[in-house]
Amino acid sequence: MKKASLALTTLSAALAAAGTGAVHAAGFQLLEQNASGLGNAYAGSAAVAENASTIYFNPAGMTYLPGFNVSAGVNAIWPSFKFRDNGNSRNPLALGGGAPTGGNGGDAGNLGVVPNAYFSWQLTEKWFVGVGVGAPFGLMTEYDDDWVGQYHSTKFDIKTININPSVAYKVNDQFSMGFGLNYQYIDAQYTKKVVVPVTPMGPFLPGDADLNLDGDAWGWNAGIMLQPTEDTRIGLSYRSKIKHKAKGDTDIDGFAPGRSLSYDAKASVDLPDTLILSAAHQLNERWELLADVSWTGWSSIQELKIKNDGGPTDTLPLEFRDSWRVALGANYQFAPKWKWRFGVAWDQSPVHNPSDRPTSLPDTDRWWFSTGVQYQAGKDTRIDVGYTYLYLRDTDIDTDSGSALTKGRVAGDYRSKGNILGIQVSTRF
Repeated sequence: MKKASLALTTLSAALAAAGTGAVHAAGFQLLEQNASGLGNAYAGSAAVAENASTIYFNPAGMTYLPGFNVSAGVNAIWPSFKFRDNGNSRNPLALGGGAPTGGNGGDAGNLGVVPNAYFSWQLTEKWFVGVGVGAPFGLMTEYDDDWVGQYHSTKFDIKTININPSVAYKVNDQFSMGFGLNYQYIDAQYTKKVVVPVTPMGPFLPGDADLNLDGDAWGWNAGIMLQPTEDTRIGLSYRSKIKHKAKGDTDIDGFAPGRSLSYDAKASVDLPDTLILSAAHQLNERWELLADVSWTGWSSIQELKIKNDGGPTDTLPLEFRDSWRVALGANYQFAPKWKWRFGVAWDQSPVHNPSDRPTSLPDTDRWWFSTGVQYQAGKDTRIDVGYTYLYLRDTDIDTDSGSALTKGRVAGDYRSKGNILGIQVSTRF
């Protein structure tokens, strides 16, 4: 137990320090809660239950893990978002709506590292408990300071840490159920250029705004596992919304020598709920087939409203829609100790119009092309290595982010892609 406590403390510190990179699943959801499912594009995620990371995808899966189980891993994620101005971008401070100074912002994507760890214990023949630690939501985009969209965003960084104690009950050999609580911490930073009125009537000068917020909240998750035949398993799981009320401060400087502004700030956001239906079928001794369909309630986020006490309210309109994800995968046992994984997935974006696409989240539908291998290192120890290439088509953007007067206009397109490489080690005692 001391080893488990130490591992949790160490992982929590690592998660707090790790950058989450840019968007990996659609929106700013991070599916990378293990690396063992990465090679299958997370097909069958709520039905596989081959290691303790099932705590995140379906806690009922713990009933398939006898004894004491540990699974830990890390995913390195390298997205790329490159903007191209089409000549119609405009600066809010230019008289007559003239074109802004600055370039295309470079590559807004950043390398991120997302660790995870899970522990499960079999208490009795029927009862199982466990705990997981991961980062289910994350986003970071960062542009060159003088780019054309500097009044929309220069850096947008959201990190989360989620601690998920769980319990599962095995009703019989065909049916199990599980439940978990989620304590989630969120930390956010948002920097950009702003228009600062020196007096109510002007002049209006460019300033540098830096917003920092953090907070915590609670949610829950639940799941059931069905085993209609010896070779077929079906999983259904749900993760609730988590309603965050974050507080911090907004600092504005750079608009006049020796002058600065500071406000107490707060913002509320309802991070979305998720429903997953998965299936796994052992076709024969060598082949296992996996399938997955999931729904995410992104419509809970229609805008991000930052309220500055004694100062202006900054509203970022988003108009997110609910989204779907479909994944298919398979495993092939090509040698006694080796298994080949592969999968493909279509991941729908919550952003659906160029006018709603924020520079902080230049998101669009994406395809996952995944592969990986599993090595049986010992009787009870497995090592998984997975890789995914994310394909995103060129994406149009034409937005004033809710206020052409204070933010100007960003018009053009994005060329985007992503690479994910992960490793997971799972063992049983």
